[in-house]
Amino acid sequence: MASPTALTSAVSSTVTAETPAIEARNLCRAFHEGGLNVTVLKGINLAISPGERVAIVGSSGSGKSTLLHLLGGLDTPTEGEVRITGNSLFQLSEKKRGLLRNQALGFVYQFHHLLAEFTALENVAMPLLIRGLSSTAALETARRMLTRVGLAERIGHKPGELSGGERQRAAVARALVTTPRCVLADEPTGNLDRRTAEQVYGLMLELNQENNTSLVVVTHDTHLAGRMDRVLQLVDGVISE
Repeated sequence: MASPTALTSAVSSTVTAETPAIEARNLCRAFHEGGLNVTVLKGINLAISPGERVAIVGSSGSGKSTLLHLLGGLDTPTEGEVRITGNSLFQLSEKKRGLLRNQALGFVYQFHHLLAEFTALENVAMPLLIRGLSSTAALETARRMLTRVGLAERIGHKPGELSGGERQRAAVARALVTTPRCVLADEPTGNLDRRTAEQVYGLMLELNQENNTSLVVVTHDTHLAGRMDRVLQLVDGVISE
């Protein structure tokens, strides 16, 4: 398990207040399907400032999730680069790329992806344990974050014992427990009713403001998108504002 010192030294970029939290430069992604070459993203250029809230909208199949996966280093571009806090993500080794993701990014998905065999407390502590924190420190930090998202009475419950809204709040807590520079969210409220979706999204905005954490949210929800600083539309592999 990497120590905090190893994590800090894994990347060596100088970060200033003006350094984008995340940046894409000429980002392209093509897939080969049935003998065809399908280009999904065509030279995406995008910079997300520290604390900025950005929505990415577009029709189903337009490449929104593909773009988010590239920004998070979960997929590799055909061309172009992604820079996180000034570091060129795909020029790092796989190990250092994973350390940078743990240090700088948080992820929230439509489906919570909590581990069924662990409690809410253990799920939220997991990124801190991976970072190298002691069990005591990781669990205490996770406890504070779960209290912050209104789950103080549910920390010992496993995902199957939580409601849909509670599971998603736990997922938000897990994404933010490391105080990342940027959270990437893929339809984070798409599986929730309107009232619960408003609660979860309001929570994300509060924590964004408190921690100056950037938000990049893929969504079909026009109401949610309208509460962001910028709305970017992805059409035919190209982004427009």
